[in-house]
Amino acid sequence: MNISIFEVSGPVMIGPSSSHTAGAARLAWVARQITKKPFHRVTFGLHGSFAKTYKGHGTDYALVAGALGMHEDDDRLKDSFSIAEEQGLRYEFYETELDSLHENSVKMTFYLEDGSRSEIIGSSIGGARIIICNIDGFNVEFTASSSALLIRQQDKKGIVSRVSGILAENNINIATMKLSRSNRGGEAFCIIETDQFIPETVEKAIAGNDEILQVQTINLEIAEG
Repeated sequence: MNISIFEVSGPVMIGPSSSHTAGAARLAWVARQITKKPFHRVTFGLHGSFAKTYKGHGTDYALVAGALGMHEDDDRLKDSFSIAEEQGLRYEFYETELDSLHENSVKMTFYLEDGSRSEIIGSSIGGARIIICNIDGFNVEFTASSSALLIRQQDKKGIVSRVSGILAENNINIATMKLSRSNRGGEAFCIIETDQFIPETVEKAIAGNDEILQVQTINLEIAEG
């Protein structure tokens, strides 16, 4: 049986629970990276165990901390409410039901400065590991364990091949690729996780294709090392 040292020793974190505190902070941090644009308010719809124990386990302050850009090992986690007030970030928690999802799940809605909204649903699955399940209505499966490209595109033949070619030209190896679409010939959402750091030039090269509606890069520390 293969067991990683991470699973034996547990994550480096602030707070009482790897699932309810460290995982929650990481979920909101990753959601912030996905949203990318400035926001003034965020709401957290708590499902299952998150909804029942979030105050006692510090899930609430961990989620706010992640939304502020703090990692799970940040000493300021416990002060996230006051820091949010200082920075003018409004937040709200409510209970909700998220069908067929892990009991430690949350719907995060970011209210952007341009008047739009971004909605991200994710789960904390233990040991500070997470999975993003839905991004703005697209069902996805993003573990945020390596650097990744998040691409919204037209559902047309040849686009995935073109993107793969750009990565190959830049010596970037694809670890996983998952694509979902709204309907045939409509919009599609592609997540490509890589073994290497993704430079800005690669993002610009992909964005230069007419069929690409939006592309953003998430470079995580684990991929850079």
